[in-house]
Amino acid sequence: MKRIGLIVIAGAALCLPAVSAGATVTSSRAAKVQVRHTALGSILTNGRGFTLYVFTRDSRKHDSCTGIKNCARVWPVLMTSGASAAGPGVSRSRLGTIKLANGARQVTYAGHPLYTYVGDGGPGQTEYVGFSQFGGRWYAINAAGRIVK
Repeated sequence: MKRIGLIVIAGAALCLPAVSAGATVTSSRAAKVQVRHTALGSILTNGRGFTLYVFTRDSRKHDSCTGIKNCARVWPVLMTSGASAAGPGVSRSRLGTIKLANGARQVTYAGHPLYTYVGDGGPGQTEYVGFSQFGGRWYAINAAGRIVK
């Protein structure tokens, strides 16, 4: 099932207009990070309840995905225009941002840059946790700042 979804998503990415590897979609408002109970346990999600991911190729407070062609199209960065909102159970002190090459601000949690996934069909979906793509793995993260595999 994952391979079929990947083929559809990869095909869709090829139909998108060309942009530089560092291009990202920006948000015009503050991002919200919240906790959601899923089949993998409690993990962080965005304000719409979609799983937030971390990328194993990133280092602390450094995004690697935006430098890889089409990566940010498939794994959009969680952007914010101001201070991120912490939902119940989310540690405000672990929330932060990093500045990307295009000047946009990406939300981090415990130093991990955060992403969503275009293939997630609905809130709380975790089928792509552990997925290998763009030279690394994509995992969820919990409120303690630990990777969820």
